[in-house]
Amino acid sequence: MIGDKLIINEKHRRAAEQIVERILPQLRSSPRIYTIAIAGESGSGKSETGQALAEALNRRDFQTLVLQQDDYFVYPPKTNDNIRRQDIGWVGVREVRLDLLDEHLRRVRSGAETIVKPLVVYGEDRISEETVSLRGVAVVVAEGTYTSALDNVDTRVFIDLTYLETLQSRLKRAREAQDDFLEKVLEIEHRIISAHKNRADYLVDEQFRVVCPN
Repeated sequence: MIGDKLIINEKHRRAAEQIVERILPQLRSSPRIYTIAIAGESGSGKSETGQALAEALNRRDFQTLVLQQDDYFVYPPKTNDNIRRQDIGWVGVREVRLDLLDEHLRRVRSGAETIVKPLVVYGEDRISEETVSLRGVAVVVAEGTYTSALDNVDTRVFIDLTYLETLQSRLKRAREAQDDFLEKVLEIEHRIISAHKNRADYLVDEQFRVVCPN
């Protein structure tokens, strides 16, 4: 997404290094592009961790592409917020073209050379598209709230922080107005995404340590 604001800290880099070390055997033995999903609630650090993961993989000569779920929303951000405020029932998985993101991951795994994906231009509140080359790519990271629900994923990572624990991160990002309505949206998202947590191969805890689920 053009116009997104990422603040990558040492904790994100530390978690990324732990993830890479855990999956290195699978990466080295994979006969095709390897896919990773990083899910979590708003402000949990999934975008930052996804970018830090890409950097850690690139340093090890695994060329990495990051796909942001935010590019796959049905409507651009400001329009989507207006629709939510008219009908809070719109909040949830149906806001996102998860089927398209999953199809792109399927194409990635099947050896496609390119994908044509949506691209959100945040400041202009519009959705464009871009053609992305997969030549030389070894890993694709899909990051976003609901990415644990995707099927075409080799490793699922879930950042185990709730929206109540991520307030400071959300304030720093300053993407959305922090009002009572947003808190209602985040509560709905929390209820949905909590059901996805059990699909995770790895959890990132509040200290950004990577652990295996119990």
